[in-house]
Amino acid sequence: MGEGSVDGVFLLILLAVPAVVALGIWYQRHRVGLARKFAESAGWEYVGSDSGLVTRWYGTPFDVGRSRRTSEVVRGRFRGRPATSFGYRYTTGSGKNQSTYTFHVVAIDLPAYLPTLTLTPDGLGAKIAKGLGGQDIQLESEEFNARWRVEARDQKFAHDVVNPRLMHRMLAPDAYGLSLRIEGTSILTWTMGSPRYEDVVRRLQVLCAIADAVPRFVWLDHGYDPGTP
Repeated sequence: MGEGSVDGVFLLILLAVPAVVALGIWYQRHRVGLARKFAESAGWEYVGSDSGLVTRWYGTPFDVGRSRRTSEVVRGRFRGRPATSFGYRYTTGSGKNQSTYTFHVVAIDLPAYLPTLTLTPDGLGAKIAKGLGGQDIQLESEEFNARWRVEARDQKFAHDVVNPRLMHRMLAPDAYGLSLRIEGTSILTWTMGSPRYEDVVRRLQVLCAIADAVPRFVWLDHGYDPGTP
């Protein structure tokens, strides 16, 4: 490579770096604009980031990787329940093996602490996990069992919550492909990629359906009476 070619490459690099930086700044502002627009239309609050969300949950996609952070945090109420939507990101590996993963998390708050219960699509990954000894609680509906994988340490709790009413609801098109979990005082769903605001209401509807399916006796067992104001 001649001296002129080297100078040309160097010049291209000098021009490319500011362009990449400018594109990154524009994209961040664009994402913030989308979050603010959604918050305004829904009557919610735009928060931006919240480090407390990073350590609030322990199941997927949390508690792995490093440089864990949130973005596009918006909060409000949906059908009377406190709700949150945000982007979550973490990094694994280093050097050439470094990878960054981004998720869109939507959650609603519960009035009492409940055992962990996970519902994930029963696809190829689930079949591999089950083949390696992973749990899949079988319920009364064959159609539901074919579509969903159910995991819970407390199997009685799983049977009480994933009752015929909820199984029927989870076969509806708006629940298809979601990963969902009851954990502590929350029900959450997560998907890979940046927040998709056109999907927030759909996901909240499914989360509320799960909360509505929790029987009264289960709430009472965990210190909450749904009959109280």
